[in-house]
Amino acid sequence: MSTSTPVARQSRRQRKPRSDIKLGLAFILPATIGLVAFYIWPLIRGIWLSFTEYNLLTPEEFTGLDNYKRMAQDDTFWNAVVVTVEYVVINIGLQTVLALLIAVLMQRLTQSTFVRSIVLTPYLVSNVVAAMLWLWILDNTLGVTNQLLESLTGSKTDFFSSSLAIPTIAIINVWRHVGYTALLIFAGLQSIPSTVYEAGKMDGASEWRMFWRITVPLLRPILALVLIMTMIGSFQVFDTVSVATQGGPVNATRVLQYYIYDMAFGRFQFGYASAMAVGLLLVLAAITILQYRMTRAGETDLD
Repeated sequence: MSTSTPVARQSRRQRKPRSDIKLGLAFILPATIGLVAFYIWPLIRGIWLSFTEYNLLTPEEFTGLDNYKRMAQDDTFWNAVVVTVEYVVINIGLQTVLALLIAVLMQRLTQSTFVRSIVLTPYLVSNVVAAMLWLWILDNTLGVTNQLLESLTGSKTDFFSSSLAIPTIAIINVWRHVGYTALLIFAGLQSIPSTVYEAGKMDGASEWRMFWRITVPLLRPILALVLIMTMIGSFQVFDTVSVATQGGPVNATRVLQYYIYDMAFGRFQFGYASAMAVGLLLVLAAITILQYRMTRAGETDLD
């Protein structure tokens, strides 16, 4: 027999449910601390340093827009911009096309988890290790590739010469990242209903026609995401250049990120390096917004 009174039962019914706000804040607190400590504060600090002259040995001295004026007149900076753009065009073009091809082949021929893991394997190798590996393979003197070319043609190829260095570095990074990009596109292909392709076959459409009329339009949001990610990553290329060429020969591979690093940690001109970093940030933000709008990344044709 229950001993609770009607008043007690009504009180329990009216009691508010326990709030999970404190628990949620406790879960996001570590990530928030990391975000502030390693992203937001360095960003604010870098913007401030871009208006100063600072070399670690003396307090920063406010110089206004002098660093930005110097950047506009710096021939080495503009050469780094040109070299970086060349790398970005080669890297994004090859990586996107190859990743799309691999993803479509995986969808059409096999969806094996083992195959997907093999495709992703190069991405699990760090940038530094991948650069060292390919530097050994393509080395002009001891490289396996040049030994094979010499045995077949009687001549060697300097893959890290002025004219071939950037395409070579771009291909190395395509090899490393194409599997990850292909899996992103493959995930997008999985979201396309099979009934759409069945309808295309009933209408007599070929595989090639369905690819351009069905697959590519319906993949637009995923392709837009891939382009934005690869664009940002390509502008920040550093590891491969640092290991393989150190910006040479004669600034042929001195990409913008390596030039910023050299100014900051090689010449201790942190103010000027911060100004270039801020400039790169603004360029990437503008390109991302432009890409997002041009590709209509927030829309889908599946509705």
